[in-house]
Amino acid sequence: MKTGEQRVVLGLRANWRQFALLVLVNAFVGAMVGLERTVVPLIAEQEFGLLSKTVTLSFIVSFGVVKALANLMAGGLSDRIGRKRLLVAGWLVGLPVPFLIILAPSWGWVVLANVLLGVNQGLCWSTTVIMKIDLVGPQRRGLAMGLNEFSGYVAVSLAALATGYIASVYALRPHPFYLGVAFALLGLLLSLFFVRETRGHVEAEIRNLGVAPESSPANAPPSFAQVLLITSWKDRALFAASQAGMVNNLNDGMVWGLLPLFLAGAGLDVGRIGVVAAVYPGVWGVSQLVTGALSDRLGRKWMIAGGLWVQAVGIALVVLTRGFKAWVGAAALMGLGTALVYPTLLAAVSDVAHPQWRASAVGVYRLWRDGGYALGALLSGLLADVLGLNWAIAAIAWLTALSGIVVAWVMYETLPQRRSQKVKGLLSRS
Repeated sequence: MKTGEQRVVLGLRANWRQFALLVLVNAFVGAMVGLERTVVPLIAEQEFGLLSKTVTLSFIVSFGVVKALANLMAGGLSDRIGRKRLLVAGWLVGLPVPFLIILAPSWGWVVLANVLLGVNQGLCWSTTVIMKIDLVGPQRRGLAMGLNEFSGYVAVSLAALATGYIASVYALRPHPFYLGVAFALLGLLLSLFFVRETRGHVEAEIRNLGVAPESSPANAPPSFAQVLLITSWKDRALFAASQAGMVNNLNDGMVWGLLPLFLAGAGLDVGRIGVVAAVYPGVWGVSQLVTGALSDRLGRKWMIAGGLWVQAVGIALVVLTRGFKAWVGAAALMGLGTALVYPTLLAAVSDVAHPQWRASAVGVYRLWRDGGYALGALLSGLLADVLGLNWAIAAIAWLTALSGIVVAWVMYETLPQRRSQKVKGLLSRS
């Protein structure tokens, strides 16, 4: 090491200051989505008079498609231009979102706002995930992802609760979205002036593994097309994780778009709808403090499968029970199931993917996962228009249970002690 050169050390304890800063930045990323969880579906019906559930959920379709593509780009771009630059770019794109919703004269403006929000979420959330994985190294990835998703989804919950309360006191617009202006500015300033680049930690991890430099022909990473095939299909664990992530966000897209409309139709006021909408990501976020670390001990596979089954039960209870308290309980169960699934999936993908192509693999996984928002909004909207809200929600519950069966049948355990042999096989086949 040259004189004056800072030594790169992997691990959560060694990098806790930057890790904590990224946790805070990710909280602002999550809060940007939380702005919409209670209020926007109600704006569609009450201010713009939209009757079709498919049209109402178009804002989630635009969000999901764009976020999925931004996730795919984020992995490769973060390797080429750097994590920090991509994070700052994501915040710059997110700045106009609250203003577009505040000023929207038509529903098309809200859809456009969600296109920008999808880019913001895809670039910023993907980058904070990748940077945390870089910092902690191969150990305690489950804990790291639990902390990351905790910060993001507790912020989603608090923002949903706050916007529901503000809307009940004032109106659906513009007051709830003033919070978004503050979230975007704070996220941008922290990312621009305080977050540091983490690509040096990837190089340190590769050196610790004892592999040749990336420029060595014998150790050249697979092409992006190869990573896309490995993550999407060729590797059983990565395939199982990708489909589970897609179904997870498919049911989340349904909950985001249809749950407020279902509860409003059942007679709940906007304040109580905000409570139910907040309980789901709140339990999801807080529980990940435990579930992420637990997957480092118990393994990934059965936590993912079990979490999907718990989600399915919670979704089914929405239509099988009645009353505010029962719906709060169903939302809590959905949150617990998602907490078992969400950080564990990211940890599993990171277990299997080699450091040289891990960012790209995470981007591919997140492409499939967040594509689930668009698919869920389209599917549940169409089912709701044809069969009604109850049948649409029930159908998503069955689909979620089926995804858990796929994980149980197809996935192998991915904990780091088994990773080295699997990665060698993957690289030789690629």
